[in-house]
Amino acid sequence: MIQPGQTQVLARVDSRQPASVNRLTAMSAIMKYTYSIFADYHQFYLWDRDTSPEAPTDYTDTDIERRIKAAPNVVVIQPERNMDVPVTLEVFAAEPETDFDEWDHVAEASLELPSGHLEIRECTGGSIDRIDLSPATYRVRAYFGALSELSEDGLEGKDHYRLVLWPAVFSPVEVLKQFPGRNAG
Repeated sequence: MIQPGQTQVLARVDSRQPASVNRLTAMSAIMKYTYSIFADYHQFYLWDRDTSPEAPTDYTDTDIERRIKAAPNVVVIQPERNMDVPVTLEVFAAEPETDFDEWDHVAEASLELPSGHLEIRECTGGSIDRIDLSPATYRVRAYFGALSELSEDGLEGKDHYRLVLWPAVFSPVEVLKQFPGRNAG
């Protein structure tokens, strides 16, 4: 089992391999990380560490409903609980297959990483991890699970989050599966 903040290199794309082998590798995660992230103010960030981005503060009802927000060089993930939440982050070489059955909410945003230095950062707690990737624009798909299994006060729950990144052209924020419940953010 991977420990929090520990990386597991699962596969690498090799240009010397036949295309069929690389296609299989592209559908498998190259790296996988697990974290417990304090989602103070119902948010945490993925951003380009070297561009010193500013987290957006201009939230709309639509941003809250989407549970994800993008700004230059930063993507904000908005968990349901304002507590420590379990997060898995996976990096793929290409867009992975989509299976939303076990997830309550799924949304995507683009993240420009001109330096290739991805930083996962808590809203008020600072840096969680730094991951070196190839400089590129990445698509961030955020999966939200067990959102309806929170305690009455919203402090306890089995909610969990999966983030998937892969290189892709820049695209606007998109909700692929909408959870009908209210985001506490």
